[in-house]
Amino acid sequence: MKNYYDNNLSAERLRLVYELAPPRVKQYLEAEISFVLDRLSFSDIVLELGCGYGRVLERLTTKAKLVCGIDTSEASLRVAVESMKSTASVHLAQMNAAALGFRDSSFDCVAIIQNGISAFHVDPKTLISESLRVTKRGGLALFSSYSMKFWKDRLEWFRIQSEHGLVGEIDWDATREGEIVCKDGFRGTTYTADRFASIVSELGRRCTITEVDESSLFCEITA
Repeated sequence: MKNYYDNNLSAERLRLVYELAPPRVKQYLEAEISFVLDRLSFSDIVLELGCGYGRVLERLTTKAKLVCGIDTSEASLRVAVESMKSTASVHLAQMNAAALGFRDSSFDCVAIIQNGISAFHVDPKTLISESLRVTKRGGLALFSSYSMKFWKDRLEWFRIQSEHGLVGEIDWDATREGEIVCKDGFRGTTYTADRFASIVSELGRRCTITEVDESSLFCEITA
């Protein structure tokens, strides 16, 4: 499962996931980006973890001085490099989000959206701790997951992905509210407000949890 996105959902296949999204899902995707943009300043240096083929990067450049994007998929990053080649304010690197190759306090904001905390399949405490390590004092680390109010729309989106062969056949017996399981090994969980708060508390930190658009939960931590 660790390399599922690298092997199964990278580059153009990942792009197709978003092109097939129903209108309500596209609204959710836009709401997430808007939430992050509202928290940026034009002088900020921003890091997006799990940038994929660059879906969000260009939007971030409209509100930040410099944007860095990392991903583990070489194929996705090649697409991102091509699409962003005329944008000097973007830097890309192949990197593990749980072991970042950046110095301490390098960024004003670190953003991990669209349930990356689940999709990355790394220890969430390590992911949050490493994100905060590279965030400047007073800067923000943002992590999103799905709102439970969005479950039916999320499930319908994955049904469409499965029908198009982008993910495996959905295991309807194992799939339950908050967790999608496919027969090819894909598994997507959900981080509730309580789960976010518990992890952050274990790290000796405090966070703000915000529901956005009745589709996302954002965990916001000030470094």
